[in-house]
Amino acid sequence: MSTATVPSKLAGWRTPAVLIACGCVIAVISFGPRSSLGFFLTPLSSANGWGRDVFGLALAIQNLLWGLGQPFAGAIADKYGAPRVLSAGAILYAAGIYLMAQSNTPGMLYISAGVLVGFGLSGCAMPAIIGALGKLVPESWRSLAFGAGTAAGSFGQFLYSPIAVGLMETYGWQTTLVVFSCLLLLILPLSLTLMAPRGVAPAPTTVPPQSVSQALAEAFRHRSYVLLVLGFFTCGFQLAFVTVHLPSYLVDRGLSVQIGGWTLAIIGLFNIIGSLGSGYLGGFMPKRYILSAIYFGRALSIVVFILLPASPTATLIFGAVTGLLWLSTVPPTSGLVALMFGTKWLTMLFGFAFFSHQVGGFLGVWLGGVLFEMTGSYNIVWWLSVFFGIASAVINLPIVEKPVLRPAAAAA
Repeated sequence: MSTATVPSKLAGWRTPAVLIACGCVIAVISFGPRSSLGFFLTPLSSANGWGRDVFGLALAIQNLLWGLGQPFAGAIADKYGAPRVLSAGAILYAAGIYLMAQSNTPGMLYISAGVLVGFGLSGCAMPAIIGALGKLVPESWRSLAFGAGTAAGSFGQFLYSPIAVGLMETYGWQTTLVVFSCLLLLILPLSLTLMAPRGVAPAPTTVPPQSVSQALAEAFRHRSYVLLVLGFFTCGFQLAFVTVHLPSYLVDRGLSVQIGGWTLAIIGLFNIIGSLGSGYLGGFMPKRYILSAIYFGRALSIVVFILLPASPTATLIFGAVTGLLWLSTVPPTSGLVALMFGTKWLTMLFGFAFFSHQVGGFLGVWLGGVLFEMTGSYNIVWWLSVFFGIASAVINLPIVEKPVLRPAAAAA
């Protein structure tokens, strides 16, 4: 008979509510700067005489490396604890944002906004926070923790979007990036609150402990996990494209940059409702239905938005609807991973799902820039977003929501 680590009661002030609150603050700080980078596309490109494809490629690299680094960061966090990974990620992230302000060649932008920010995010963004909370809070708190952590990231978007616009108008885009870089360093002391408790009592079980390779083999042989990973691609494609290119798209259609700022802020605000709502609903209804409804709803909202004449009212309504469906995919997705495989390798396995998300993000950002330069329009990418949304709505329906079967005899 072997042992498996299970959540235990946390002594002193580190109650589940406190842990969730600290994780939420980290989510606000880490998600805010990244979600506001679209506002820097036009001034940074104009200052250096670049087309939008240069900035688009830098953020596409960021999305890809964020996803590529996520499973490895997750495996390290699962094995050695979240604080080390969160701190290392925050340092890389802050360095990348700072150097982005100094970038005067495409290569320097690719290294700063692309490589450093990408790998930094893999260590201190949502998947790492969700993995840490999933291990530390009791199962009865888990769905709420996933929803609250995701909602906090959305609040970061709501908070940072108007702040970015205001700081850029007052102090310039370079100073704004430096301020964001300094704020990211607050993650270092906050990460210590998510340290795993010492002396956790093990729970006996007849199932032998899993190695990394065994966990990966089990997951990728599991049809429902593969479907979940494939469906998550769409989430990244749509989110990254909208975050980076929507402000410029609105300016192209004759609206002000302030409308773009408030639209992204409204997306973040309404996603607080959407994320908490999906986390709550995931506690008592099938998560696959929640995911399918979200993806189909996104596709429908995009169709309506791009066919309507451009106006502030239509744009802000689109922001509100999109916000309800924005990161609300994360609680049911992470919840399904925890349900299927448990929490021992949760951060790593959710990290692989997130890699698919970021491959989609890479293509959404990159194709947005490339196809705009080729055609002078974002229409092709908007319609690709609709197609992927419908495809993911269908892909998630056959998922089976139950733990994997690990008979002791088979393990032996």
